[in-house]
Amino acid sequence: MVSENVLLQPYNTFGIAATSRYFASFDSEAALLALLDEPRAKGLPRMILGGGSNILFTQDFDGLMLKNEIKGMKVVSEDNDHVYVKAGAGENWHGFVRYCLAADMAGVENLSLIPGNVGASPMQNIGAYGVEIKDTFHSLEALHLEDRRVITFSNNDCAFGYRESVFKKQYRNQFVILSVTYRLNKVPRFNTSYGAINEELERMGVKELSIQAISQAVINIRTSKLPDPAKIGNAGSFFKNPSVDAVQYERLKAAFPQVVAYPLADGYFKLAAGWLIEQCGWKGYREGDAGVHAKQALVLVNYGHAKGSEIYALSRQVVDSVKEKFGVELEREVNIL
Repeated sequence: MVSENVLLQPYNTFGIAATSRYFASFDSEAALLALLDEPRAKGLPRMILGGGSNILFTQDFDGLMLKNEIKGMKVVSEDNDHVYVKAGAGENWHGFVRYCLAADMAGVENLSLIPGNVGASPMQNIGAYGVEIKDTFHSLEALHLEDRRVITFSNNDCAFGYRESVFKKQYRNQFVILSVTYRLNKVPRFNTSYGAINEELERMGVKELSIQAISQAVINIRTSKLPDPAKIGNAGSFFKNPSVDAVQYERLKAAFPQVVAYPLADGYFKLAAGWLIEQCGWKGYREGDAGVHAKQALVLVNYGHAKGSEIYALSRQVVDSVKEKFGVELEREVNIL
């Protein structure tokens, strides 16, 4: 059923009170195809909405918004080393992680508690604590909106990059992801070197390492640093960590010896955007109900009734100040509408 003038506040983790001219949800390919022919929305833009955890509405949407609620998780095949699990794009991401943990299928434990749905995981190439989706991704099925064909994309087809894929740029707004198949490991390859995972495992008193213990450590770290969207509106990390070449890194290190950076395989260095923002004095800043989180400067927040345009304006100030102080251009990770 297509509804008119629907308030989008419950459907985005920033809690922005924008509206959509038309709104409907779908739980199957057939239901989606029927909605694409909605006569009232003919000629209007269409937008697919997942968990709403990576979007900032700065205005109302004059079109047809379609919420993906395709569910289902099942093992579709296995070999000596791997189990292949197919999940509907509308499944909650952390629910999928829990499903894997319960069956001792390894590979996504470091990605615990990331907000959003399964369908967004390859779009964004979501990542945390040294792991990205491309490490476990096998394939996905997506419907082309114009010619109505379902196409299967392999890992290579997705052209994964840092929080990037073909669906964010080259094929933006051209496909609807229906399902994703992941390749999980039967024998875990523990990844505890990133961030404070080892420290947290020690604090937890873990004697025997397991994917369940790593997941709990990640959950503990995330909940201690990041605001719960159910309590304070936010979309997690608002900015990407920027990369600079060796020359620029050495220049920054000479001027700012405490700069936080991680060497990359291509000779570049990834800078900690949160550290850059904090050095510019933004951590804990608040103007009206728009602010920068007090515990993590990478997260912009809505304390109650901020408009999306106010949060976006704050992000512009942050970008400008980091550029002025460090000569580094921050890129937004959150999608802006």
